Amino acid sequence: MEKYLIVGTGGVGGSIAGFLALAGKDVTCIARGKHLEAIREKGLHLRSDLKGNHFLPIQACTAEEYNEKANVIFVCVKGYSLDSIKDLLEKASDKDTLIIPILNVYGTGPRIGQLVPHVTVLDGCIYIVGFVSGPGEITQMGKIFRLVFGAHPQQGVALERLETIADVLRKAGIKADISDDINRDTFIKWSFISAMACTGAYHDVPMGPLQHPGAERDTFIGLSKESSEIGRKMGITYAEDPIGYNLKVIDKLDPDSTASMQKDIAKGHESEIQGLLFDMIALGEKMDVDMPTYRKVAQKFKI
Repeated sequence: MEKYLIVGTGGVGGSIAGFLALAGKDVTCIARGKHLEAIREKGLHLRSDLKGNHFLPIQACTAEEYNEKANVIFVCVKGYSLDSIKDLLEKASDKDTLIIPILNVYGTGPRIGQLVPHVTVLDGCIYIVGFVSGPGEITQMGKIFRLVFGAHPQQGVALERLETIADVLRKAGIKADISDDINRDTFIKWSFISAMACTGAYHDVPMGPLQHPGAERDTFIGLSKESSEIGRKMGITYAEDPIGYNLKVIDKLDPDSTASMQKDIAKGHESEIQGLLFDMIALGEKMDVDMPTYRKVAQKFKI
């Protein structure tokens, strides 16, 4: 049986782990602290709008304790933690391992590829509302759970290998799509999550107000327009209007949900604000894109 390793058992990683475990797959979670203790003691507690309420006896350990080789590794840590998992990825992989990064920030596949050059590192993104709701407990809200992944053309990964993974994910209840242009799709996701997280944090509101006309929705639209213009200047081709696409996704989210960056800021924790706000502004400057909405938001969060 193929071994799946989940690096980072937060809302995203915990949801992937839970759905795979419910499908009978061999899953190990990397976690730490009270979260790890609770998973070891009672199993992973998955509270899911799609799958219901489950305690799942999933293998869990620290990065230091893991000593197997995984067939597929999902990297679901925050962008600022990438360098810290280099040693784990090296020891957990061999020549046949596929690493699939599922992060909110852009360019993580190539970045991890530089950390572990002997391993095949794909790229990916996810659409889900998932969060740690207590030690050992993951809540997945709403009906959206879509995972997009793919290889860059120069990697020469066999499509059959990707199809095998996608099939496993689909059978587990995850909407899995193999991208024919993963650079485009990860940029589109970054653009969306940046607009969503920055709007929520700036106005200090959940998604509900973004779903109706008003200042919050206007901010979201402004951010979406500016980031999509960056994409155009980078050569990204959009299958549909990117602002309309972002609005379509936001309108499907649970109105009480909030982005993880916003949750982290509210708790005073380290957040992904560098990757979701300031990196977007830096790229906009490089591409000579006017970014009044992003600059308005940045005024509140100067670092």
